[in-house]
Amino acid sequence: MTNIVKRGYNSKDEIEFGNKWKDKLSQAGEELFFLLNRGYKLNPASNLIGNHYMLSERQRLALARIVSSKEQLELRKEKELSPKELPKRLVVDGFNTIISLEVALSGSLVIKGMDGTIRDLAGLRGNYRIIDKTNQAVQLIFQALEKLNISEVVFYLDKPVSNSGRLKSFIYEIGEKYKVNVAVEVINEVDRVLEKLEGVITSDAIILDKCISWFNLNKWIIDSYVQQAWIFDLDLKAERAN
Repeated sequence: MTNIVKRGYNSKDEIEFGNKWKDKLSQAGEELFFLLNRGYKLNPASNLIGNHYMLSERQRLALARIVSSKEQLELRKEKELSPKELPKRLVVDGFNTIISLEVALSGSLVIKGMDGTIRDLAGLRGNYRIIDKTNQAVQLIFQALEKLNISEVVFYLDKPVSNSGRLKSFIYEIGEKYKVNVAVEVINEVDRVLEKLEGVITSDAIILDKCISWFNLNKWIIDSYVQQAWIFDLDLKAERAN
């Protein structure tokens, strides 16, 4: 029997991201947005705000992954592709995409950034193993790619992350069932490769700022197939927060 794993689950999330904290986190998010727009760097600014509001480490991490500067939001919006604009070939930040879907499928907390991307707080830090949600997550990716009429996909997996080779084989095995040509590359510097490409699938902020174009696949998948996902959204508006 396969063990049931709740990827990214934290027992304190229901409290720290519940109704009692929502207003305080929204105010903290607006203030962080204010500072970023005035040239403050993300880490010192989020630490300053976190200390002021006495936020937990997980709340601080969530804010840092939710809030972006107005300049970043405008840049990402310009490069974001709609489903009708997609090239026939997409490139996927493998661990970034799959882990966030695993977390959403687990019913654990995922967060929605101001740029519309879905991010997780799993914090695996190089340690990854295939779980019971991996199969469904990868299937949903291929299911979405077929629905979007994508003919070719390349998954990039970080070589230093544990079990990257196993996940590569797993993706190939599942991909055989779909009408999408699939390739999987296990390399050392995934970010640097994706930063130069178009049709990128990721929620990594640095890659989004540098790549040629990107598509918000995880949001598309969750909206279409994982409506039960627990998405924490501060609903910060750039106009209101500025």
